[in-house]
Amino acid sequence: MLSSPANEVEVDAEHDLRGQRPSIVLIFMDDMGYADIGPFGATAYPTPNLDRMADEGRRFTDFVVSSAVCSASRAALLTGCCHRRVGISGALGPKSRIGLDPDETTIAEVCKSTGYRTACFGKWHLGHLESFLPHHQGFDQFYGIPYSNDMWPLHPDTVRRRRIDPLDPGNWPPLPLLEARAGEKMHVVNPDVQPADQEQMTVELTRRSVEFIRDSKSGQPCFLYLPHPMVHVPLYVSERFAGKSGAGRFGDVMMEVDWSVGEILRAIEESPHADNTLVIFTSDNGPWLSYGSHAGSAGDLREGKGTMWEGGCREPTIMHWPGRIPPGSSCDDLCSTIDLLPTIVQLVGGAIPERKLDGKVILDLMSGADNATTPHRSLVGYYGGGQLQTVRNERFKLVFPHRYRTLAGEKGGADGMPSRYQMRNAELALYDLDNDPAETNNVIDMYPEVVSFLSKEAQSYRKTLGDKLHKMSGSEMRRPRVVDAESRETNR
Repeated sequence: MLSSPANEVEVDAEHDLRGQRPSIVLIFMDDMGYADIGPFGATAYPTPNLDRMADEGRRFTDFVVSSAVCSASRAALLTGCCHRRVGISGALGPKSRIGLDPDETTIAEVCKSTGYRTACFGKWHLGHLESFLPHHQGFDQFYGIPYSNDMWPLHPDTVRRRRIDPLDPGNWPPLPLLEARAGEKMHVVNPDVQPADQEQMTVELTRRSVEFIRDSKSGQPCFLYLPHPMVHVPLYVSERFAGKSGAGRFGDVMMEVDWSVGEILRAIEESPHADNTLVIFTSDNGPWLSYGSHAGSAGDLREGKGTMWEGGCREPTIMHWPGRIPPGSSCDDLCSTIDLLPTIVQLVGGAIPERKLDGKVILDLMSGADNATTPHRSLVGYYGGGQLQTVRNERFKLVFPHRYRTLAGEKGGADGMPSRYQMRNAELALYDLDNDPAETNNVIDMYPEVVSFLSKEAQSYRKTLGDKLHKMSGSEMRRPRVVDAESRETNR
Protein backbone atom coordinates (compact mmCIF):
# COMPACT_ATOMS: atom_id res chain seq x y z
CA MET A 1 0.00 0.00 0.00
CA LEU A 2 1.27 3.47 -0.90
CA SER A 3 0.38 6.77 0.70
CA SER A 4 1.35 10.37 -0.04
CA PRO A 5 4.41 11.46 -2.05
CA ALA A 6 7.67 11.42 -0.11
CA ASN A 7 8.75 15.05 0.10
CA GLU A 8 9.99 15.23 3.65
CA VAL A 9 13.73 15.56 3.00
CA GLU A 10 15.34 18.92 2.40
CA VAL A 11 18.26 18.89 -0.05
CA ASP A 12 20.06 21.96 -1.40
CA ALA A 13 19.20 22.70 -5.01
CA GLU A 14 22.67 21.92 -6.33
CA HIS A 15 22.50 18.35 -5.04
CA ASP A 16 18.76 17.69 -5.27
CA LEU A 17 18.19 14.41 -7.10
CA ARG A 18 14.48 14.14 -6.30
CA GLY A 19 12.13 13.48 -9.18
CA GLN A 20 14.92 12.70 -11.66
CA ARG A 21 13.10 9.49 -12.68
CA PRO A 22 16.17 7.54 -13.75
CA SER A 23 16.10 4.00 -14.97
CA ILE A 24 17.48 1.89 -12.13
CA VAL A 25 19.58 -1.27 -12.27
CA LEU A 26 20.14 -3.01 -8.93
CA ILE A 27 22.78 -5.76 -9.09
CA PHE A 28 22.71 -7.88 -5.94
CA MET A 29 25.47 -10.42 -5.44
CA ASP A 30 25.22 -13.53 -3.26
CA ASP A 31 27.84 -14.26 -0.56
CA MET A 32 30.34 -11.78 -2.00
CA GLY A 33 32.94 -10.52 0.46
CA TYR A 34 33.95 -6.94 1.17
CA ALA A 35 37.33 -7.40 -0.56
CA ASP A 36 36.15 -9.40 -3.58
CA ILE A 37 36.22 -6.61 -6.18
CA GLY A 38 39.03 -4.36 -7.32
CA PRO A 39 37.65 -1.10 -5.90
CA PHE A 40 37.62 -2.70 -2.44
CA GLY A 41 40.97 -4.45 -2.54
CA ALA A 42 40.82 -7.55 -4.77
CA THR A 43 44.09 -8.10 -6.66
CA ALA A 44 44.14 -11.82 -7.55
CA TYR A 45 41.91 -11.33 -10.62
CA PRO A 46 40.83 -8.31 -12.67
CA THR A 47 37.46 -6.54 -12.36
CA PRO A 48 37.83 -3.74 -14.93
CA ASN A 49 34.14 -2.97 -15.31
CA LEU A 50 33.60 -2.61 -11.59
CA ASP A 51 36.76 -0.52 -11.46
CA ARG A 52 35.19 1.68 -14.12
CA MET A 53 31.97 1.94 -12.12
CA ALA A 54 33.98 3.17 -9.12
CA ASP A 55 36.07 5.56 -11.23
CA GLU A 56 32.92 7.07 -12.73
CA GLY A 57 30.79 6.74 -9.61
CA ARG A 58 30.86 6.53 -5.83
CA ARG A 59 32.07 3.85 -3.43
CA PHE A 60 30.13 3.35 -0.19
CA THR A 61 32.56 1.97 2.38
CA ASP A 62 30.17 1.56 5.33
CA PHE A 63 27.13 0.07 3.61
CA VAL A 64 25.46 -2.66 5.67
CA VAL A 65 22.70 -5.24 5.43
CA SER A 66 19.96 -6.05 7.91
CA SER A 67 21.06 -9.65 8.41
CA ALA A 68 23.98 -11.69 7.08
CA VAL A 69 21.91 -14.41 5.44
CA CYS A 70 20.01 -14.75 2.18
CA SER A 71 16.24 -14.38 2.63
CA ALA A 72 16.40 -11.95 5.54
CA SER A 73 18.78 -9.68 3.64
CA ARG A 74 16.62 -9.72 0.50
CA ALA A 75 13.43 -8.97 2.39
CA ALA A 76 15.09 -5.91 3.93
CA LEU A 77 16.49 -4.73 0.59
CA LEU A 78 13.18 -4.86 -1.27
CA THR A 79 10.93 -3.48 1.50
CA GLY A 80 13.10 -0.83 3.17
CA CYS A 81 12.51 -2.53 6.51
CA CYS A 82 14.59 -4.42 9.00
CA HIS A 83 13.91 -8.06 8.13
CA ARG A 84 12.46 -8.59 11.60
CA ARG A 85 9.73 -6.07 10.89
CA VAL A 86 8.43 -8.03 7.88
CA GLY A 87 8.83 -11.43 9.54
CA ILE A 88 11.48 -12.97 7.27
CA SER A 89 14.53 -14.51 8.92
CA GLY A 90 17.21 -16.96 7.88
CA ALA A 91 17.16 -18.67 4.49
CA LEU A 92 13.87 -20.10 3.22
CA GLY A 93 14.09 -23.54 1.65
CA PRO A 94 12.04 -25.78 -0.67
CA LYS A 95 9.89 -26.97 2.26
CA SER A 96 9.08 -23.49 3.55
CA ARG A 97 5.41 -22.55 3.56
CA ILE A 98 6.03 -18.87 4.22
CA GLY A 99 7.14 -15.96 2.07
CA LEU A 100 7.25 -12.19 1.88
CA ASP A 101 3.71 -10.96 2.42
CA PRO A 102 2.37 -9.57 -0.89
CA ASP A 103 0.83 -6.76 1.15
CA GLU A 104 4.33 -5.42 1.79
CA THR A 105 5.42 -2.77 -0.70
CA THR A 106 8.55 -3.59 -2.69
CA ILE A 107 10.87 -1.32 -4.68
CA ALA A 108 9.35 -2.82 -7.82
CA GLU A 109 5.85 -1.81 -6.75
CA VAL A 110 7.01 1.73 -5.99
CA CYS A 111 8.54 2.00 -9.46
CA LYS A 112 5.66 0.33 -11.24
CA SER A 113 3.15 2.69 -9.60
CA THR A 114 4.88 5.60 -11.34
CA GLY A 115 4.98 4.02 -14.80
CA TYR A 116 8.20 2.00 -14.75
CA ARG A 117 8.77 -1.34 -16.46
CA THR A 118 10.07 -3.86 -13.92
CA ALA A 119 11.94 -7.15 -14.10
CA CYS A 120 13.74 -9.60 -11.83
CA PHE A 121 16.29 -12.03 -13.30
CA GLY A 122 18.14 -14.32 -10.92
CA LYS A 123 17.69 -15.76 -7.44
CA TRP A 124 14.47 -14.77 -5.62
CA HIS A 125 14.55 -16.52 -2.22
CA LEU A 126 11.54 -14.81 -0.64
CA GLY A 127 9.15 -17.73 -0.95
CA HIS A 128 9.03 -20.32 -3.72
CA LEU A 129 5.27 -20.87 -3.81
CA GLU A 130 3.24 -19.20 -6.56
CA SER A 131 1.77 -16.32 -4.54
CA PHE A 132 5.18 -15.25 -3.21
CA LEU A 133 7.06 -15.07 -6.51
CA PRO A 134 8.22 -11.78 -8.10
CA HIS A 135 5.31 -11.44 -10.55
CA HIS A 136 3.07 -11.04 -7.48
CA GLN A 137 5.47 -8.56 -5.86
CA GLY A 138 5.53 -5.78 -8.45
CA PHE A 139 7.67 -7.30 -11.21
CA ASP A 140 6.36 -7.44 -14.76
CA GLN A 141 8.57 -10.43 -15.47
CA PHE A 142 10.74 -12.94 -13.66
CA TYR A 143 13.24 -15.54 -14.80
CA GLY A 144 15.42 -17.46 -12.38
CA ILE A 145 15.59 -19.85 -9.46
CA PRO A 146 13.32 -19.70 -6.40
CA TYR A 147 16.04 -20.12 -3.77
CA SER A 148 19.79 -20.70 -3.43
CA ASN A 149 21.59 -22.85 -5.98
CA ASP A 150 22.95 -25.14 -3.24
CA MET A 151 19.43 -26.24 -2.26
CA TRP A 152 19.90 -28.96 -4.81
CA PRO A 153 20.59 -32.73 -4.78
CA LEU A 154 23.79 -32.21 -6.83
CA HIS A 155 25.50 -30.00 -4.26
CA PRO A 156 28.98 -31.56 -3.84
CA ASP A 157 28.51 -32.08 -0.11
CA THR A 158 25.18 -33.84 -0.67
CA VAL A 159 26.78 -36.07 -3.31
CA ARG A 160 29.63 -36.85 -0.89
CA ARG A 161 27.20 -37.91 1.83
CA ARG A 162 25.39 -40.23 -0.55
CA ARG A 163 28.69 -41.83 -1.53
CA ILE A 164 29.37 -42.57 2.12
CA ASP A 165 25.82 -43.75 2.72
CA PRO A 166 23.93 -44.78 -0.45
CA LEU A 167 20.70 -44.72 1.56
CA ASP A 168 21.13 -41.03 2.38
CA PRO A 169 18.76 -39.34 -0.09
CA GLY A 170 19.96 -35.84 0.69
CA ASN A 171 17.66 -33.05 1.77
CA TRP A 172 16.86 -31.33 -1.49
CA PRO A 173 14.40 -31.86 -4.34
CA PRO A 174 15.42 -31.01 -7.93
CA LEU A 175 16.17 -27.30 -8.42
CA PRO A 176 13.68 -25.70 -10.84
CA LEU A 177 14.22 -22.80 -13.23
CA LEU A 178 11.11 -20.60 -13.38
CA GLU A 179 9.66 -17.92 -15.61
CA ALA A 180 6.62 -15.73 -14.96
CA ARG A 181 4.91 -12.54 -16.05
CA ALA A 182 2.53 -10.32 -14.14
CA GLY A 183 -1.05 -11.52 -14.44
CA GLU A 184 0.00 -14.99 -15.56
CA LYS A 185 0.76 -18.28 -13.82
CA MET A 186 4.34 -19.24 -13.14
CA HIS A 187 5.91 -21.51 -15.75
CA VAL A 188 8.57 -24.13 -14.99
CA VAL A 189 11.17 -23.70 -17.72
CA ASN A 190 13.37 -26.51 -16.43
CA PRO A 191 12.18 -28.78 -13.58
CA ASP A 192 15.62 -30.26 -12.89
CA VAL A 193 18.57 -27.87 -13.28
CA GLN A 194 21.86 -29.65 -14.05
CA PRO A 195 25.48 -28.50 -13.72
CA ALA A 196 25.57 -27.52 -17.40
CA ASP A 197 22.58 -25.25 -16.79
CA GLN A 198 24.28 -23.57 -13.84
CA GLU A 199 27.37 -22.97 -15.97
CA GLN A 200 25.24 -20.82 -18.28
CA MET A 201 23.27 -19.05 -15.54
CA THR A 202 25.27 -15.81 -15.40
CA VAL A 203 25.36 -15.63 -19.22
CA GLU A 204 21.61 -16.13 -19.57
CA LEU A 205 20.69 -13.69 -16.80
CA THR A 206 22.95 -11.11 -18.42
CA ARG A 207 21.43 -11.70 -21.85
CA ARG A 208 17.92 -11.17 -20.50
CA SER A 209 18.99 -8.09 -18.56
CA VAL A 210 20.56 -6.51 -21.63
CA GLU A 211 17.46 -7.28 -23.69
CA PHE A 212 15.22 -5.72 -21.02
CA ILE A 213 17.31 -2.54 -20.84
CA ARG A 214 17.31 -2.14 -24.62
CA ASP A 215 13.59 -2.83 -24.97
CA SER A 216 12.56 0.75 -24.28
CA LYS A 217 9.00 1.76 -25.01
CA SER A 218 8.46 5.46 -25.71
CA GLY A 219 11.15 6.46 -23.29
CA GLN A 220 9.55 4.50 -20.45
CA PRO A 221 12.07 4.11 -17.58
CA CYS A 222 12.80 0.69 -16.13
CA PHE A 223 13.71 -0.94 -12.84
CA LEU A 224 15.87 -4.04 -13.25
CA TYR A 225 16.67 -6.21 -10.23
CA LEU A 226 19.51 -8.65 -11.00
CA PRO A 227 20.13 -10.89 -7.96
CA HIS A 228 22.96 -13.12 -9.19
CA PRO A 229 23.02 -16.71 -7.85
CA MET A 230 26.82 -16.36 -7.79
CA VAL A 231 29.14 -16.34 -5.91
CA HIS A 232 27.10 -18.62 -3.67
CA VAL A 233 28.43 -22.18 -3.73
CA PRO A 234 28.41 -24.38 -5.69
CA LEU A 235 30.36 -22.16 -8.05
CA TYR A 236 29.71 -22.42 -11.79
CA VAL A 237 31.16 -20.48 -14.69
CA SER A 238 30.83 -20.63 -18.46
CA GLU A 239 33.54 -22.08 -20.69
CA ARG A 240 34.54 -18.57 -21.75
CA PHE A 241 35.88 -17.78 -18.27
CA ALA A 242 36.75 -21.23 -16.91
CA GLY A 243 40.41 -21.26 -15.90
CA LYS A 244 40.99 -17.70 -17.14
CA SER A 245 41.61 -15.85 -13.86
CA GLY A 246 44.63 -17.77 -12.62
CA ALA A 247 42.97 -17.53 -9.20
CA GLY A 248 40.89 -20.70 -9.20
CA ARG A 249 37.19 -21.18 -9.70
CA PHE A 250 36.23 -18.24 -7.48
CA GLY A 251 38.36 -15.84 -9.53
CA ASP A 252 36.87 -17.19 -12.75
CA VAL A 253 33.34 -16.60 -11.46
CA MET A 254 34.17 -13.07 -10.34
CA MET A 255 35.63 -12.30 -13.78
CA GLU A 256 32.39 -13.46 -15.39
CA VAL A 257 30.31 -11.34 -13.02
CA ASP A 258 32.50 -8.35 -13.91
CA TRP A 259 31.94 -9.13 -17.60
CA SER A 260 28.19 -9.12 -16.89
CA VAL A 261 28.48 -5.66 -15.34
CA GLY A 262 30.28 -4.48 -18.47
CA GLU A 263 27.54 -5.83 -20.74
CA ILE A 264 24.91 -4.03 -18.69
CA LEU A 265 26.81 -0.75 -18.78
CA ARG A 266 27.19 -1.10 -22.53
CA ALA A 267 23.46 -1.79 -22.96
CA ILE A 268 22.66 1.31 -20.93
CA GLU A 269 24.93 3.42 -23.13
CA GLU A 270 23.07 2.16 -26.18
CA SER A 271 19.62 2.76 -24.67
CA PRO A 272 17.44 5.90 -24.67
CA HIS A 273 18.29 6.25 -20.95
CA ALA A 274 22.05 6.43 -21.40
CA ASP A 275 22.23 9.80 -19.64
CA ASN A 276 19.83 8.95 -16.82
CA THR A 277 20.39 5.49 -15.37
CA LEU A 278 21.40 4.70 -11.80
CA VAL A 279 23.32 1.44 -11.35
CA ILE A 280 23.76 0.04 -7.83
CA PHE A 281 26.11 -2.88 -7.15
CA THR A 282 26.16 -4.55 -3.72
CA SER A 283 25.77 -7.95 -1.98
CA ASP A 284 23.40 -9.74 0.40
CA ASN A 285 26.03 -10.71 2.97
CA GLY A 286 29.71 -11.52 3.40
CA PRO A 287 31.65 -14.60 2.27
CA TRP A 288 30.80 -18.17 3.28
CA LEU A 289 34.22 -18.72 4.79
CA SER A 290 33.93 -22.43 5.51
CA TYR A 291 34.17 -23.06 1.75
CA GLY A 292 37.75 -21.84 1.72
CA SER A 293 39.04 -21.70 -1.86
CA HIS A 294 35.46 -21.35 -3.14
CA ALA A 295 34.69 -18.48 -0.75
CA GLY A 296 35.46 -14.82 -1.07
CA SER A 297 37.28 -12.53 1.31
CA ALA A 298 36.13 -9.98 3.86
CA GLY A 299 39.59 -8.41 3.80
CA ASP A 300 40.50 -7.05 7.22
CA LEU A 301 36.93 -7.25 8.49
CA ARG A 302 36.01 -9.83 11.11
CA GLU A 303 34.31 -13.14 10.18
CA GLY A 304 31.79 -13.53 7.32
CA LYS A 305 28.36 -14.79 6.34
CA GLY A 306 26.16 -15.97 9.16
CA THR A 307 27.53 -13.48 11.69
CA MET A 308 26.82 -9.84 12.46
CA TRP A 309 30.50 -9.02 12.70
CA GLU A 310 31.50 -6.51 10.03
CA GLY A 311 32.72 -9.24 7.66
CA GLY A 312 29.19 -10.63 7.58
CA CYS A 313 27.15 -7.46 7.24
CA ARG A 314 29.31 -4.73 5.64
CA GLU A 315 29.07 -4.93 1.85
CA PRO A 316 31.18 -3.47 -0.98
CA THR A 317 28.84 -1.03 -2.69
CA ILE A 318 29.19 1.14 -5.80
CA MET A 319 26.66 3.58 -7.27
CA HIS A 320 27.07 4.83 -10.83
CA TRP A 321 25.01 7.68 -12.29
CA PRO A 322 27.02 10.02 -14.55
CA GLY A 323 26.21 13.67 -14.07
CA ARG A 324 24.42 13.09 -10.76
CA ILE A 325 26.86 11.10 -8.63
CA PRO A 326 30.37 12.59 -8.33
CA PRO A 327 32.94 10.42 -10.17
CA GLY A 328 35.83 8.78 -8.35
CA SER A 329 34.30 9.65 -4.98
CA SER A 330 33.75 7.80 -1.73
CA CYS A 331 31.10 7.93 0.99
CA ASP A 332 32.28 6.70 4.39
CA ASP A 333 29.03 7.43 6.22
CA LEU A 334 26.76 4.68 7.53
CA CYS A 335 24.15 3.56 4.97
CA SER A 336 22.16 0.38 4.46
CA THR A 337 20.24 -1.60 1.87
CA ILE A 338 17.08 -0.62 3.75
CA ASP A 339 17.72 2.95 2.56
CA LEU A 340 17.24 2.08 -1.10
CA LEU A 341 13.44 1.92 -1.13
CA PRO A 342 12.76 5.33 0.48
CA THR A 343 15.53 6.83 -1.65
CA ILE A 344 14.06 5.39 -4.84
CA VAL A 345 10.65 6.74 -3.82
CA GLN A 346 12.19 10.21 -3.93
CA LEU A 347 13.94 9.57 -7.24
CA VAL A 348 10.91 8.30 -9.12
CA GLY A 349 8.42 10.74 -7.59
CA GLY A 350 6.51 7.95 -5.93
CA ALA A 351 4.57 7.56 -2.70
CA ILE A 352 5.92 6.22 0.56
CA PRO A 353 4.41 2.92 1.74
CA GLU A 354 1.71 3.21 4.39
CA ARG A 355 3.40 0.53 6.48
CA LYS A 356 6.29 1.69 8.66
CA LEU A 357 9.79 1.68 7.14
CA ASP A 358 13.21 1.56 8.79
CA GLY A 359 15.23 2.94 5.87
CA LYS A 360 16.14 6.57 5.35
CA VAL A 361 16.62 8.75 2.27
CA ILE A 362 20.31 8.99 1.32
CA LEU A 363 20.14 11.25 -1.74
CA ASP A 364 22.52 13.81 -0.23
CA LEU A 365 25.09 11.08 0.48
CA MET A 366 24.75 9.81 -3.08
CA SER A 367 25.20 13.25 -4.62
CA GLY A 368 28.08 14.26 -2.36
CA ALA A 369 26.22 17.21 -0.85
CA ASP A 370 28.28 19.40 1.46
CA ASN A 371 28.10 18.39 5.13
CA ALA A 372 25.95 15.35 4.35
CA THR A 373 25.91 12.81 7.18
CA THR A 374 24.26 9.49 7.90
CA PRO A 375 20.51 9.78 8.50
CA HIS A 376 20.64 6.92 11.00
CA ARG A 377 20.59 7.52 14.72
CA SER A 378 21.31 3.78 15.09
CA LEU A 379 21.02 0.46 13.28
CA VAL A 380 20.56 -3.03 14.70
CA GLY A 381 21.83 -6.46 13.76
CA TYR A 382 19.68 -9.53 14.39
CA TYR A 383 20.77 -13.08 13.79
CA GLY A 384 20.52 -16.56 15.28
CA GLY A 385 16.96 -17.26 16.37
CA GLY A 386 15.80 -13.67 16.54
CA GLN A 387 18.32 -12.42 19.08
CA LEU A 388 19.42 -8.79 18.92
CA GLN A 389 23.19 -9.18 18.66
CA THR A 390 24.45 -5.70 17.79
CA VAL A 391 23.43 -2.06 17.70
CA ARG A 392 25.56 0.69 16.22
CA ASN A 393 25.69 4.33 15.26
CA GLU A 394 27.97 6.11 12.80
CA ARG A 395 31.13 5.36 14.77
CA PHE A 396 30.53 2.76 17.47
CA LYS A 397 29.13 -0.77 17.58
CA LEU A 398 27.86 -2.39 20.77
CA VAL A 399 27.96 -6.19 20.68
CA PHE A 400 25.79 -8.17 23.09
CA PRO A 401 26.76 -11.62 24.39
CA HIS A 402 25.83 -14.28 21.85
CA ARG A 403 27.08 -17.46 20.19
CA TYR A 404 28.62 -17.15 16.75
CA ARG A 405 30.33 -19.42 14.26
CA THR A 406 33.98 -19.05 13.30
CA LEU A 407 36.83 -20.94 11.64
CA ALA A 408 38.99 -19.82 14.60
CA GLY A 409 41.98 -19.24 12.36
CA GLU A 410 41.70 -22.59 10.56
CA LYS A 411 41.55 -22.85 6.78
CA GLY A 412 38.28 -23.34 5.00
CA GLY A 413 37.53 -26.24 2.69
CA ALA A 414 38.65 -26.81 -0.88
CA ASP A 415 37.08 -27.69 -4.25
CA GLY A 416 33.56 -26.84 -3.16
CA MET A 417 33.61 -28.83 0.07
CA PRO A 418 33.14 -26.97 3.38
CA SER A 419 35.14 -27.29 6.56
CA ARG A 420 33.51 -27.27 9.98
CA TYR A 421 32.86 -24.11 11.93
CA GLN A 422 33.51 -23.85 15.63
CA MET A 423 31.21 -22.01 18.01
CA ARG A 424 32.43 -19.17 20.19
CA ASN A 425 30.88 -16.86 22.76
CA ALA A 426 30.96 -13.13 22.06
CA GLU A 427 31.31 -10.95 25.13
CA LEU A 428 29.67 -7.63 25.78
CA ALA A 429 31.90 -5.27 23.84
CA LEU A 430 32.09 -1.85 22.24
CA TYR A 431 34.10 -1.29 19.06
CA ASP A 432 35.23 1.99 17.53
CA LEU A 433 34.57 1.18 13.89
CA ASP A 434 36.13 4.38 12.59
CA ASN A 435 39.49 3.34 14.01
CA ASP A 436 39.02 -0.41 14.38
CA PRO A 437 36.75 -1.81 11.61
CA ALA A 438 38.28 -5.24 12.26
CA GLU A 439 36.65 -5.26 15.71
CA THR A 440 39.76 -6.30 17.62
CA ASN A 441 39.87 -3.85 20.53
CA ASN A 442 37.06 -3.73 23.09
CA VAL A 443 36.80 -0.11 24.28
CA ILE A 444 33.69 -0.55 26.43
CA ASP A 445 35.35 0.98 29.51
CA MET A 446 36.46 4.08 27.62
CA TYR A 447 33.05 5.35 26.44
CA PRO A 448 30.37 4.77 29.12
CA GLU A 449 28.10 7.44 27.62
CA VAL A 450 28.14 5.65 24.24
CA VAL A 451 27.37 2.32 25.90
CA SER A 452 24.46 3.93 27.74
CA PHE A 453 23.06 5.47 24.55
CA LEU A 454 23.36 2.34 22.46
CA SER A 455 21.94 0.17 25.26
CA LYS A 456 18.84 2.38 25.38
CA GLU A 457 18.54 2.18 21.61
CA ALA A 458 18.78 -1.60 21.80
CA GLN A 459 16.04 -1.83 24.39
CA SER A 460 13.78 0.28 22.21
CA TYR A 461 14.39 -2.06 19.28
CA ARG A 462 13.69 -5.08 21.47
CA LYS A 463 10.30 -3.66 22.40
CA THR A 464 9.31 -3.03 18.79
CA LEU A 465 11.11 -5.79 16.86
CA GLY A 466 11.43 -8.40 19.59
CA ASP A 467 14.25 -10.43 21.06
CA LYS A 468 13.83 -14.15 21.74
CA LEU A 469 16.65 -14.20 24.27
CA HIS A 470 14.82 -11.56 26.33
CA LYS A 471 11.43 -13.15 25.56
CA MET A 472 10.15 -9.98 23.92
CA SER A 473 7.73 -10.55 21.04
CA GLY A 474 7.96 -7.11 19.44
CA SER A 475 4.99 -4.75 19.24
CA GLU A 476 5.67 -3.70 15.63
CA MET A 477 6.59 -7.01 14.02
CA ARG A 478 4.54 -7.92 10.99
CA ARG A 479 3.95 -11.52 10.01
CA PRO A 480 4.95 -13.27 6.79
CA ARG A 481 2.25 -14.81 4.65
CA VAL A 482 1.73 -18.55 5.19
CA VAL A 483 0.44 -21.09 2.71
CA ASP A 484 -0.69 -24.26 4.47
CA ALA A 485 -0.65 -27.78 3.04
CA GLU A 486 -4.01 -27.19 1.36
CA SER A 487 -2.67 -24.00 -0.29
CA ARG A 488 -4.81 -21.70 1.83
CA GLU A 489 -3.10 -18.40 2.55
CA THR A 490 -3.04 -17.01 6.08
CA ASN A 491 -1.02 -14.50 8.08
CA ARG A 492 1.06 -16.18 10.73
